[in-house]
Amino acid sequence: MNIISACEDGTLDASPVVVISNNRDSGALQIANAKNIPAFYLSSHTHENSDELDEVIMQTLEDHKVDLLVLAGYMKKIGPGVLKAFHNRIINIHPSLLPAYGGAGMYGMKVHEAVIAAGEAVTGVTVHMVNEKYDEGRVLDQVKVEVKDSDTAETLAARVLRQEHRLYTKVLRDIITGKISLDA
Repeated sequence: MNIISACEDGTLDASPVVVISNNRDSGALQIANAKNIPAFYLSSHTHENSDELDEVIMQTLEDHKVDLLVLAGYMKKIGPGVLKAFHNRIINIHPSLLPAYGGAGMYGMKVHEAVIAAGEAVTGVTVHMVNEKYDEGRVLDQVKVEVKDSDTAETLAARVLRQEHRLYTKVLRDIITGKISLDA
């Protein structure tokens, strides 16, 4: 996880206090466990009732005194309890220049395939606030990525991912230093 590494090497003056994943086999949980960061698998498989799952996630975040909820590969909609408890304190990253190619069902390779199918010359990465609608929160920063004629979804995804790592770290640093206000 790039964010954990950035915290460890001093790039970010922050400490990851908990990792939650809805995928029991996620690399994030493995990395967190290896680094002794509390890690939890919470999903519709562990809690069938969505309200109960929302409450458990919220309580886990509060128990670990989370200041900022940073989504990285979390593909489920955030529940209303977590949204309320962490209002203006949840950010996410998306592999396009939102609002283009955002919304329900637009994630990962699906975004890159759609960008190429549409013949776009430019795509990019967006870090945004999270609200009750997929990918519609306030944009905090974006970076453009050229779409090459020779691109496949896979080659484009690889270039976008490199920019995702850079941009997410930059935005987090800007939040920490006050350059970006989440309350604006």
